[in-house]
Amino acid sequence: MNPQMYAAANPLSTRLGPELTLRLTIGDFCSTNLVIILGMMQVSKKIPFEDPNVLMGVRALYIVSNLIILSIYLYMHQKINAKKDLTTLKYVEPAPMGSAEEPKLVTTTVHSYDLQQLKGMYKSQLMGIGMMGVMHLYFKYTNPLLIQSIIPLKGAFEGNLMKVHLFGQPAVGDLKRPWKAASGMMGMGGSGDPKADKKSIEQAERAGSGGVKEE
Repeated sequence: MNPQMYAAANPLSTRLGPELTLRLTIGDFCSTNLVIILGMMQVSKKIPFEDPNVLMGVRALYIVSNLIILSIYLYMHQKINAKKDLTTLKYVEPAPMGSAEEPKLVTTTVHSYDLQQLKGMYKSQLMGIGMMGVMHLYFKYTNPLLIQSIIPLKGAFEGNLMKVHLFGQPAVGDLKRPWKAASGMMGMGGSGDPKADKKSIEQAERAGSGGVKEE
């Protein structure tokens, strides 16, 4: 839900301003995931994981969920390469949190940008699988298998790349590149959002931090 739709449905948000409205929208997203997690924790208490057949079924569900996500990513990879949008994209990338570095001006193409975003999604998924493997196989946790069969799949369908390349939504408004950095718990991001406004780009160019070409 974009901030305008949220404001229409929630008159209070129009009095709070756009930044607080965005935080409310992010809060709704986090709340949805939290509700799912809490609900699945209650459901998992009633599942007899000690039964080998049940355990194998939950493992199969987790594997199928990740295969679906991988299939989605591979399909998006094909769509991105087929479209191969070589439109120039300029934006200022914020410095890493806690770093003394200056923000960096990045010059790339829509095609390269989307591939870079997809690469990050592949990496996150593999890291999640690795962590789940350690938790389940080494520490013998079984409950997270159920939760991690749902949350990542939900997140894959809610991603910006999915909305643009699979659902065919125009890359305008909230979907205009560069996209906002993914938020963590309680709406807390990492190093901040990239900026693509003319003023920020000109400032980065004058500061001599620009011209970095992303392939």
